[in-house]
Amino acid sequence: MNTQILLSNLTNPTLLFFVLGIVAVVIKSDLEIPAQTIKFISLYLLFAIGFKGGQELNHSTLDGEILATLGFGLLMSFVIPISAFFLLKPRVGVANAGAIAAAYGSVSAVTFVAAANFLDYSQITFGGHMVAVMALMEAPAIIVGVTLINKFRSEQQGERSGLAGIITHSFTNGSVVMVLGSLVIGLIADSKQAEGIRPFTTDIFKGFLSIFLLEMGMVTARRIGGCIRYGFAIVLFAVVFPLAHGVAVAFISSFVTADVGNRFMLAVLAASASYIAVPASMRLAVPDADPGLYIPMALGITFPINITLGMPIYLALVQS
Repeated sequence: MNTQILLSNLTNPTLLFFVLGIVAVVIKSDLEIPAQTIKFISLYLLFAIGFKGGQELNHSTLDGEILATLGFGLLMSFVIPISAFFLLKPRVGVANAGAIAAAYGSVSAVTFVAAANFLDYSQITFGGHMVAVMALMEAPAIIVGVTLINKFRSEQQGERSGLAGIITHSFTNGSVVMVLGSLVIGLIADSKQAEGIRPFTTDIFKGFLSIFLLEMGMVTARRIGGCIRYGFAIVLFAVVFPLAHGVAVAFISSFVTADVGNRFMLAVLAASASYIAVPASMRLAVPDADPGLYIPMALGITFPINITLGMPIYLALVQS
């Protein structure tokens, strides 16, 4: 069963374009995507992710358990990046620590889909509101990452910016405005009217995502030395940190919901790392953060660990 899920995800066209980007660099191809094109695609991805997330929240019928689950997901999107940032800042610096923190505080939609397939194979259902939880966890982690970067950079430069000013600056950052603003618009937009832009937000999403991951593959291949340069501790972090959070949430989530499927999905969300929304955001917000560090960590290490090792562990824990 795990092999089938792994093969299904490894043959996903969007991920194969990531591999193509790596191959293009290895064979020294002159393939290149203009910087302005990638900037546009980054903005588009943030817009589409935010808007679709808002629509999912719009369609959720709220009750006590759903509100508690949404609140728990929101709490994770703050706690996880903060802990990641302070663990990594001494080793990789402020900008890289903030980008990695945002990636691990945010979520991976592809991992979420793999988890849904995993439950389907196990004949276990989960609530549709879990998609809304996933959507809600995207923006806060990005905001936390940018805020921490701004705060500690100000301190390093001897500036005395108040916390309110730093948070305001983080919220007005272009990438944060795009993903958060799109989330709000998706939340309040009329569903019938929203159908009018569905071809743009949904139908062409995977095509743009494929081009974006092609570029990310090339960037990763050129800068993969970043992971090696920072040593074995970074690889260990990419394995242990998400597994630890997944295991912890598998236990703690019992206080939020008794549903096995929902608890499993919360554990997966806690353990996953974003390699779509966060790289798109960090390319705009923190261009000096090394994508050759945080993208290989999230996509090259954490993703396959969750698919092959993490999910069976989380399911066993929530069923015990």
